[in-house]
Amino acid sequence: MRTLLIIFGIVLAALGGVIAYRAAFLAPHAAVVLTDTSTHELPNLWRVLGGLLLLVTGALIAFYAARRRA
Repeated sequence: MRTLLIIFGIVLAALGGVIAYRAAFLAPHAAVVLTDTSTHELPNLWRVLGGLLLLVTGALIAFYAARRRA
């Protein structure tokens, strides 16, 4: 059971990292901000935050499962 939790946590963290990276750098931008001097493209913030949440959750699950208990 402990090994499965470690593997599940690592897979979940990797999936979250891929989602966050793709949303931040590779996917088409979700919004464009136009000003008088320049144009800024913004990524899909909710997808980036969701990926980071999966990354942290997976890392915590793997870390907690890998700890030795007294």
